[in-house]
Amino acid sequence: MKIVFNRQQIINTVAPLLCAVGNKATNPAIECILIEADSGSGITLTTYDLEKGVRCEAEGQIIESGRYCINANKFFQTLKVMEGEEVVLSVSESLEAAITSGKSFYKMSALRAEDFPVLPSVSGGNGFEVSSARLRAMISKVTYAMGVNDQRQVLNGAFFRVTADRLLVVACDSFKLARCSCATEVRSLPESEGEVKYQYIVPQKTVSELLRMLPDGEDDRAVIHLSRKNMICSFEGLTFFSRLIEGEYIDFDRIIIKNHKISVTVDRNRLLAALERAAIVTEEKVAGSTRTPLRFTVEGDLLKLNAQSSVGVSYDEVECAHEGEDIVISFNNRNLIDSVRSCSGDMIRIELSTPLYSINIVPLDPGEGNEDLFFMMPVRTKN
Repeated sequence: MKIVFNRQQIINTVAPLLCAVGNKATNPAIECILIEADSGSGITLTTYDLEKGVRCEAEGQIIESGRYCINANKFFQTLKVMEGEEVVLSVSESLEAAITSGKSFYKMSALRAEDFPVLPSVSGGNGFEVSSARLRAMISKVTYAMGVNDQRQVLNGAFFRVTADRLLVVACDSFKLARCSCATEVRSLPESEGEVKYQYIVPQKTVSELLRMLPDGEDDRAVIHLSRKNMICSFEGLTFFSRLIEGEYIDFDRIIIKNHKISVTVDRNRLLAALERAAIVTEEKVAGSTRTPLRFTVEGDLLKLNAQSSVGVSYDEVECAHEGEDIVISFNNRNLIDSVRSCSGDMIRIELSTPLYSINIVPLDPGEGNEDLFFMMPVRTKN
């Protein structure tokens, strides 16, 4: 195999592939990029770590066709440090890869394409097409609430429910929950059978990569194929595929309190600024201790925020519109910041009942067709 690339173009092409490269694997092939060069179909690059993978087309001149695997990180680092505008990659039948650019030359070992793991099928099955920008916006609101290494595997990711006219995304761990729903057109793919109605759970690492890679242009579309165990998402020349988490997601509607007795309406940006100032104290860790909770006091038309630890004291006041009794309740400040930041709009409403019950944070004006809710558990304190 012998291919000539533009050096900067191939660097830009390879960079997104690195998210699906395995590390310290017993199978060296999952640390590689599978490079397939065919004069009839072009050049295809693929990485796959057995959980998620990326495939894309690359521009280049094919001098000799072939299919080989090359260590992804070594290949990428070599391209970055070499000189010259063109890169020539050649792989011999003895599995010796040579990379030449300008006066620079580098050799490394290659693997046969047959050693690369089998990829999930990208054709057939059920699927749909949706606005890439809308999907990205929904994911961005819930990523902070996904579980990480939770004993309940279904919480280590995001739950998606898709119908012909609505997209719902939910993420939850033991302390917080983000539920975002929006009205949007979802088109069924030609090969799909029946109406658009899907439910699936995408792993946390895949969701984070999708957020980073999905384009946000108004006209960009994402095409998603689903099988029982895998999801394949295609957009802007990239194909991203991932395993799905199997199991029944939690009944999130049941755990959300819908009849809170206290309501606080506050300017989102002013509250967020006050919480960020309090973070100077609440996020300062002292040896052997956890983060300091934030004391949240609603008194009349004032929302008082204070925190105290061995490293300092923080106090702030924010004007609010308040209905119901006064209340004193404590929170993990980082969870509160993430929830408020994900809430869109200028004004938000915080719904509470007692210092021991969960709270809801909702935008006052979520936009037509949108239904967002952010749920948090309080922190129990001695006083």
